[in-house]
Amino acid sequence: MAAENAFRGDSKPTPYSEGVSDPHPSRSAASPGFNWQTTYADLPEGFSDPADAAPAPDPQTVVLNEPLARDLGLDAAALSGETGAAVFTGQSIPPGATPVAQAYAGHQFGGFTLLGDGRAMLLGEHVTPTGERVDITLKGSGPTAFARRGDGLATLGPMLREHVVSEAMHALGVPTTRSLAVATTGRHVRRTDLLPGAVLTRVAASHVRCGTFQYAARALGPDAVRALADHVIGRHFPDAASAEHPHRAMFQQIVQRQAELVAGWMAVGFVHGVLNTDNLAVSGETIDYGPCAFLDAYDPEAVFSSIDRNGRYRYDNQPGITQWNLARLAEALLPLLGEPGDAGDDAGVAWATAAVEGFADRYTAAWRGRLVQKLGLGGSSDADAALGDELLALMQSVAADFTQSFRGLAGDADPQARPAATVLRDAAGFGPWRDRWWARLANQPGGPDAAAMRLRAVNPAVIPRNRALQDALDAAEMRNELKPVRRLLTLLSHPFDDPADATDLTAPPPAGAPRFATYCGT
Repeated sequence: MAAENAFRGDSKPTPYSEGVSDPHPSRSAASPGFNWQTTYADLPEGFSDPADAAPAPDPQTVVLNEPLARDLGLDAAALSGETGAAVFTGQSIPPGATPVAQAYAGHQFGGFTLLGDGRAMLLGEHVTPTGERVDITLKGSGPTAFARRGDGLATLGPMLREHVVSEAMHALGVPTTRSLAVATTGRHVRRTDLLPGAVLTRVAASHVRCGTFQYAARALGPDAVRALADHVIGRHFPDAASAEHPHRAMFQQIVQRQAELVAGWMAVGFVHGVLNTDNLAVSGETIDYGPCAFLDAYDPEAVFSSIDRNGRYRYDNQPGITQWNLARLAEALLPLLGEPGDAGDDAGVAWATAAVEGFADRYTAAWRGRLVQKLGLGGSSDADAALGDELLALMQSVAADFTQSFRGLAGDADPQARPAATVLRDAAGFGPWRDRWWARLANQPGGPDAAAMRLRAVNPAVIPRNRALQDALDAAEMRNELKPVRRLLTLLSHPFDDPADATDLTAPPPAGAPRFATYCGT
């Protein structure tokens, strides 16, 4: 089994009966190439609960990610018709799948809560022809045992948001869950208004979260924590199994992956919005795109989420809150982190404290490497990192656009040519900064042309600009117009190419535009 993959409650709810007599009219439909295993569902009792999808009177696939389907070894043609729509809404369960809702807990805005998949079900683990293993989950498929009086449903806009942004993040080179499809159900869902219901088919290395360990520690006990840890080692960190202390080795690798992940977010100006412990995947992938957004003007304290009133999850606090989340994971793992045969917890506490504190250095190294790359430089010396910090300060001083500022450096890479009209031209001190940067570029191999190529390869031209994305989602959800979403998907799949006629994805909002706000969609 390959350990990784390339993609880098309340009582049970009352079943739906409105308009459909059998909620699963074709549970044994032929599989278009799925190869299922169910190692998560085989964990001890308490980690999951059987799940069924709510009826979908008229399933229709809105978006199918055909390249991803092919990468997974699936028959994209078979998935593009009625068979796919039935699978993507949970009306047909492919043979070998075992739908379950996963149990987990989480600190949400700092407060601990027992949670679980209230509106999602894990179909199982698909093993690709190359041996890669991925979870396939339906999000918005209907209420589960963990729904907590919610309807368990989702609407089209938020599901398309996750589809678009997760695929954009993949193209940007940031580890992320991915989206295989979005399908509408043929029924409307009550939010502020009646909106078309939809289901997202999510593909992930796995859906084990920090909150999964928290749930095991709080509700199931030490043996369950060990079973889950051993499952995670086998799934994601097989080399840790042969380490002197496998569970410590696992935790160290989780810390490293989170450091690299958050550095990736910061490098593209991504603000997650809800970094609760249940939204930290131990695999190191971005998961749960709710009220997320991208920076326009560079502002370290930028907050977009309407529910983050105190800025807990603001842009510049993402590293710190990730370290806080890792401390909660260490607490859940504590029985496994002590020395063998040690009856007390002191050794485990001391080791875990040091490991969590070590996140800061790991993150700094990952971020510094990313920042120096964005300057077109090799290595990551202290002087080069300081040059990057100075540029960020200049950007902040004039509220310069984050993406355009870095992308514009490619046009300024040759000191012998006429400097481009950079968005930073009005920043006091930019000229002297550029002189120092030019001096540093002169020591790089290949000259200015090579530097410009390096800069364009790491600094995107297009990102999911907040207003453009929301306009496309509104067109789909309110007017059944899907062309804008498909256009975005095409452009965002090649973010480092300069597009024609795409100023909505390359230019910042006009001066004086109100601050953009994002919403969870639940």
